[in-house]
Amino acid sequence: MTTTARPERTAAEPARAGEVVVEAHGLTAGYAGTPAVHEVDLEVRAGEVVALLGANGAGKTTTLLALAGEVTPIAGSVAFHGDARRRRLHQRARQGLGFLTEERCVFMGLTGWQNLRLGRGRPEDALAHFPELEEHLHKKVGLLSGGQQQMLALGRVLAARPRVLLADELSLGLAPMVVERLLAAVRSAADDGLAVVLVEQHVRQALAVADRVHVLRRGRVVLSGAAADLRADAAGIAAHYLTGEAS
Repeated sequence: MTTTARPERTAAEPARAGEVVVEAHGLTAGYAGTPAVHEVDLEVRAGEVVALLGANGAGKTTTLLALAGEVTPIAGSVAFHGDARRRRLHQRARQGLGFLTEERCVFMGLTGWQNLRLGRGRPEDALAHFPELEEHLHKKVGLLSGGQQQMLALGRVLAARPRVLLADELSLGLAPMVVERLLAAVRSAADDGLAVVLVEQHVRQALAVADRVHVLRRGRVVLSGAAADLRADAAGIAAHYLTGEAS
């Protein structure tokens, strides 16, 4: 019996609206053989934002790293466009992955324009998402505010027109108005067909832009549902699931 390898999808091939772009089944992952997340199931479709909520240490970042190929699953599978072969981050990038870590993904010693030129997209496309950056492009990025740095990082990723965006704590340390601006850009990109996995600790902001939500506690999904159904209980979710994780 012979088998034919599935051709690898490239970033140039757009996903169809509603198509499952990323999925994980029974995903268990961690470090040095010790699981940090257990049996996580999720799927993300083109055009939607899936939020992962949880306190520090709940396993949100580990889940993202496993989806991105930076952490090898201990058990279970991760598939991009139905391709469940194990891939590293640079290979996922060729499949259309954009990944923003919780650390600012910018070069502080370069100007804003130079940072955008290092991306895989056109600087003009990044500025279309964040036109307020234009007057700051010739400044060293280390002189910009934290919000401007995060806009620059997100704009550079979106300019490359990825098919999947994994975003880890975009809001970390930023003012609420800046957070709203960043999440609005993420929501707009999803409305244009991007599949997004958004890690957040700020429940209300995440629920405002997400389509579906998974809440993690001690490495396990303890609550899942449509964001529209969970918005009315944002305070309850925060109180019951997003506190005391380290203990």
